[in-house]
Amino acid sequence: MSEKATALLLNPGGYDPQQFDPETRRLLRATIEWFEQRGKRKLVEDYHDRTFYADFIEFAGKEGLFSTFLTPGANAEGNTDKRWDTARIAALSEILGFYGLNYWYPWQVTILGLGPVWQSANEAARKRAADSLAAGGVAAFGLSEKEHGADIYSSDLVLTPDGEGGYRANGSKYYIGNGNCARTVSVFGRIEGVEGPDQYVFFYADSEHPNYRVVKNVVPSQMYVAEFELNDYPVSEEDILHVGAEAFSAALNTVNIGKFNLCFGGIGMSTHSLYEAITHAHNRVLYGKKVTDFPHVRREFVEAYARLVAMKLFSDRAVDYFRSANADDRRYLLFNPITKMKVTTEAQKVIGLVADVVAAKGFEADTYLAMSKNDIDGLPKLEGTVAVNLALIAKFVPAYLFAPQAYEPVPTRSDAADDEFLFRQGPARGLSKVRFHDWREAYAKASAIPNVARFTEQAEALVKLFTDAAPDEAQQQDLDFGLALTELFTLVVYGQLVLEQAEITGIETEVVDQIFAVLVQDFSVAAIDLHGKSSSTEAQQALALASIRKPVVDADRFDHVWSLVRDLSGAYAMNP
Repeated sequence: MSEKATALLLNPGGYDPQQFDPETRRLLRATIEWFEQRGKRKLVEDYHDRTFYADFIEFAGKEGLFSTFLTPGANAEGNTDKRWDTARIAALSEILGFYGLNYWYPWQVTILGLGPVWQSANEAARKRAADSLAAGGVAAFGLSEKEHGADIYSSDLVLTPDGEGGYRANGSKYYIGNGNCARTVSVFGRIEGVEGPDQYVFFYADSEHPNYRVVKNVVPSQMYVAEFELNDYPVSEEDILHVGAEAFSAALNTVNIGKFNLCFGGIGMSTHSLYEAITHAHNRVLYGKKVTDFPHVRREFVEAYARLVAMKLFSDRAVDYFRSANADDRRYLLFNPITKMKVTTEAQKVIGLVADVVAAKGFEADTYLAMSKNDIDGLPKLEGTVAVNLALIAKFVPAYLFAPQAYEPVPTRSDAADDEFLFRQGPARGLSKVRFHDWREAYAKASAIPNVARFTEQAEALVKLFTDAAPDEAQQQDLDFGLALTELFTLVVYGQLVLEQAEITGIETEVVDQIFAVLVQDFSVAAIDLHGKSSSTEAQQALALASIRKPVVDADRFDHVWSLVRDLSGAYAMNP
C-alpha cells in the first residue's frame, strides 16, 4: 500500500523508522519484536488475569529503553544516544499504546516522575535519577491525593523541620502509577508553618525506603496505581527538588510535558483496533453479503479512518512546535492540551465506531478490541479532565483568532536533538501573552478542497460570534457555556495543524476532504450544543445556527477512501 495516508499508520510488519538514528530505530524495533514474540495470547491472558507487567519493565531495563529515551543530554555523561527527544518519545508512546494501555502506562508515569527532577538544579538528585534509570528503574509522580485529587493548593502531605536542617514527611498520596516499584518518586507536599506559595515543595523519595509504605493498588488492572504513605520519611537537603512557587510551576510544567504522550497512546490503540476490526468485518458474511458491503458499515469505517489519520496528522505536527519551542515561541502551550483533550476523545470515537461494526466480536476475550474498548475512556481523564484542558485552551482564544504575528515556518523535527527547553519552561503563567501565526494561512492554501472551504466558512462564523456576540461577564463565569464555545474554537486549531501536516506529507486530497467532511459535521453538532445552552443569548443562538453546514458529498471521494480502509484487511495481525 503506497498511499501516503495509509503509510502514516503504524504497522509492526517491516517497521523501520528511517527518520531516526540507528540506536533509536533498534530500540523501537526491539520493543515491537518483544511484543510480537511474546504473542497475542500472552497479551490478552495477562490483561484479563490482571498480571502485573513486571516482564515488560524487566525488558525495558535490560534494553536500556527508558534510560536512553528519558535521560536528558545534561545527565547522559557523554552518551550521545541518551537525550530527551520528543519525536522518538512520541514514536515509542504510539508503539506501547498499540500493544495496550497497560504497557504505555508505566512509561507515561515514568515521564511524569522524572519531570520535576530534570527541572531541578539539584545535581545530586539528577544523578541519582539518571543512575536509577540506567539500572532499569522506573519513576512515579507523587502529586495527587485521595481527598484532593490533583488540587495542589490543598496538599495534606506535610514536611516538618527535624531541627537538623532536614525534614520528616508524613502523609499519603493516591492514584500514583509505578508507586509500588519506582526508585525515583517525585513527591509534592507543603512545609509545616509556612504560608502562601513558599510552603510548596517537591522532593525525591524511594519506594524501597522502610518509611515508604505501599497501601494498595487502587485499580483492578495490570497497572499498579498505588496508594502510598510516608511515615516520618526523612527528607534531606539532597532530596529537595523545588521549593515555593518553583515547586508549583514544576508540577504544572511536568504535566505539560507528560500530557503530550496521551495522544500517541490513543493513536496506537485506535490503529490496532482498526486493523483487527476491518480484517474481521471484511471477511465475514451475513445475510448473504460481506459485512463491509453494508452502507452504514462502510460509513463507520471511513469515518474511523478519517478521524485516525487526522489524529496522526495533528499530533505529528504538534511534535514540531513542541520541539521548536523557546521563551519567545510558546505556541505548544495551546497545541499540547488539544493533543490531550481532542486527540484522546477522537480515539474514543474511533474505537467506538469500529466496535459498533464488529458488535459481539468486540467482547471476546481473545481480541485486542475488548481491551481497547475497556481502557480507552481512561486517556481523556489522565493529566487533567477534558473540561480542565478545555478551560486551559480558552485562555488562548483572543490571541489566536485576533492577534496573529509573523513567525518563521516551523520545520519537521525528527532530528536527534535534546529538547532541553522543556525543563526550563519557567513560571506557569502568562498564557494570554502567547502569540500565534495567522491560522487563516493554512486554510487559504487548501481552499480548493471542498470541505476545507466549507469548514473555513464555519471558522469565520465563529470569529463573527466572538466579534458580534461575545460572551458577557456572566457567561465568562459559566463554565458549561464556555466549554461549549471552546469546543468550536478547538476544531479550528485542530484543522489548522491537520492542514499543515497534510501539506508537508503530501496526503491525498481525497483523504483531506474526507477528514474535513467529518470536521464540518462535528462543528455543526457543537454549534447546536452551544445554541441549546441555558445562558446563550438570542444573538448567539442565531449565529450558532448560521454556522451549521452539511459536508460536501462526493461519492467518488468516499469510494476512494473506503478502498484505503478495505485494503487494511489482513494488513496486520499480531503474532499469536
